[in-house]
Amino acid sequence: MKVAFQMDPIGSVNFEADSTFRLAEEAQSRGHELWHYTPDCLSFREGHVMARAQPLRVQRVRGDHAHLGETEDLDLAEVDVVWLRQDPPFDMGYITTTHILDRLKGKSLVVNDPFWVRNSPEKLLVLDFPDLTPPTTIARDIGVLREFKSRHGDIILKPLYGNGGAGVFRLDPNDRNLASLHELFTGMSREPLIVQKFLPDVSAGDKRIILVDGEPAGAINRVPAAGETRSNMHVGGRPEQATLTAREREICAAIGPRLREMGQVFVGIDVIGGWLTEINVTSPTGIQELERFDGVNVAAMIWDAVERRLAA
Repeated sequence: MKVAFQMDPIGSVNFEADSTFRLAEEAQSRGHELWHYTPDCLSFREGHVMARAQPLRVQRVRGDHAHLGETEDLDLAEVDVVWLRQDPPFDMGYITTTHILDRLKGKSLVVNDPFWVRNSPEKLLVLDFPDLTPPTTIARDIGVLREFKSRHGDIILKPLYGNGGAGVFRLDPNDRNLASLHELFTGMSREPLIVQKFLPDVSAGDKRIILVDGEPAGAINRVPAAGETRSNMHVGGRPEQATLTAREREICAAIGPRLREMGQVFVGIDVIGGWLTEINVTSPTGIQELERFDGVNVAAMIWDAVERRLAA
């Protein structure tokens, strides 16, 4: 097959941890032809979805993990699979790429489905499953945020479209910084904020569960560094081997069919103490950590699911 990866520059990724690199590596092992381009090289030209792309070859060699060929104009309608894999921020630039890739429907398979990526941001899709999530409010109005804090005392405040643990604050019952943080965030952006009741179980870890076409492939536990609330590996969280509890399987069973129906083939959900906090569809991570801990080929599972969708 012909496979194109829309992603951040592959030369700067950590090949020992990056999930997109692992997907490319597995595709290459299956004999697929790989192409790479960054989101700024995507365009819609007089009826054609095009990319200024380069042929790609990957290898596990430090300092030499990606070989890129000469740049060419690639008509993405002639590609079998396009991977939507650039990292957030989930801003208008990101959203515009999903609108352009939507034009490939019926021509090429885009993974994850860009229509639902656009309409299912990580912190918003969970709102469809209120029985599985901790108390949550989304608002820009400081009065609404204050009322939530007054009711729940210990809360997490974060940007609605943030990622990687950036801008995440815990405000305990004695904290007096809500108004200051509100001023800071609203001065930087017109977007609302999201607040959730703080879950003390986060000290034992924030579990990342990977779902492949709606089915759980496994999980890793991300334990916060000493003195940290955030467990994201970007900010020092430590990955540990983990198994799924009965409650976590219940969560997967509840959301899996919806994700499959939406064409979200590779998804990472976050669960703390049995509560669903995020459903990551834009550019989820965790493949390589899970493969190392469990000895399973998650990338192969994902490609099997993609190939089944193509065959169908």
